[in-house]
Amino acid sequence: MSPRRLGSRRPTSRQSSNSTTLTDSARKHRPDYMLVLYMTFLLGIGAVTVYAISPGITAAQGLAENFFSYKQLTAIALGTVFFLIASSMKISTWHKLEKPLLVSALVVALIVRFMGDPVNGAYRWLDIGGISFQAAELIKLSIIVWLAGFLTRMRVEKKMQTAETFKTLAVLSAVTLFIVAGLQSDLGSAAVMLCIIGFMAFVAGLPFKKLVLAGAVALVLVSFAIMISPYRRDRVSTFLNPTADCQNEGYQACQALITVGSGGMFGKGLGRSVQAYGYLPEAANDSIFAIIAEKYGFVGTAIVIGIFVGLFRRIKAVAVSAPDDYSRLLVSGILAWLSVQMMINVGAMIGLLPLKGITLPFVSYGGTSIIFVMVAIGIVFQVSRYTDLSERSHKRRIYGKQGRATSTTLSGGRAWNEG
Repeated sequence: MSPRRLGSRRPTSRQSSNSTTLTDSARKHRPDYMLVLYMTFLLGIGAVTVYAISPGITAAQGLAENFFSYKQLTAIALGTVFFLIASSMKISTWHKLEKPLLVSALVVALIVRFMGDPVNGAYRWLDIGGISFQAAELIKLSIIVWLAGFLTRMRVEKKMQTAETFKTLAVLSAVTLFIVAGLQSDLGSAAVMLCIIGFMAFVAGLPFKKLVLAGAVALVLVSFAIMISPYRRDRVSTFLNPTADCQNEGYQACQALITVGSGGMFGKGLGRSVQAYGYLPEAANDSIFAIIAEKYGFVGTAIVIGIFVGLFRRIKAVAVSAPDDYSRLLVSGILAWLSVQMMINVGAMIGLLPLKGITLPFVSYGGTSIIFVMVAIGIVFQVSRYTDLSERSHKRRIYGKQGRATSTTLSGGRAWNEG
């Protein structure tokens, strides 16, 4: 496909045929501190909410009153350290870590499956010295880092429309489904990963017909995974009719709707939760959005969603203005990860999607999740140091009108979809 020009512009540094990332040599400037501000707001909301319900969820477990709150604050402290490390690492370092990260994720996933203890029939966590590690979070980051490098190489070699690219993406998707949905029994995380793969391929310029075909195949495979699992079939049945069996299979879905509705317009208040005292399962992690609705009401949930939207807009702006293919794809993958996971969690709590056991990024209780999403924002923060400020407003307008980053021009005036 021949490149399209979208208006005259002054060329920036050119991308050589043997280079896949230019970020480290681009001109450095002030990073986007709004990313940190939005992240801090969400972490603060999560910490306060977990603190408020910690006595309720520990009462039936014989734990210290603030057990969950202390662990949440510890996770945030560790996440801050990893955020600072990620935000100071050169993007070329992530490029070098592509294969080691992918291999590590595969090894950890297999260890979790064959050495971890099942929880509700799922093999998702590995206990190491009293600390639970969720393999899915490492897999998400590894897929993004590796796929950004692979798609960039395909663009440089002008192979985005070839069968080789499509087959590699298909194999990656199939292996992801097999390991995460099959071996670990975590269909929700697998769905997030498939969305990441699809969105990054879309941004890189994979032909739309091939994307539709891949989506259809993925839908068939996901449907098959649901059909062969009684537990997943029950989840779908509950989603279609959540009030049919509120005492058994539909218990969490019904309690989530009750929790959301009980908050009204302004909520019951910070220390007045009822549902956290043994009624709503997973109140601190998967169901925390329902607790937020109970405590802060419609107004509070609207503010939380607004903060997420603000964060996603900043990440999108960084992706659009990134100086090279690799960093742009890296940030696009992170945008897909966080936004899809947020929508699945919120959708499940208000009855728009089946329950999937997906955490709300930055807000839900869970050390592994918090640490990895803070690493992700650290990567975006680092890329924001090298965005092309002179082109930012121009690219934002193009991105907004076209709805696809492939409409923007690359270094030297080339279009994203030239691959």
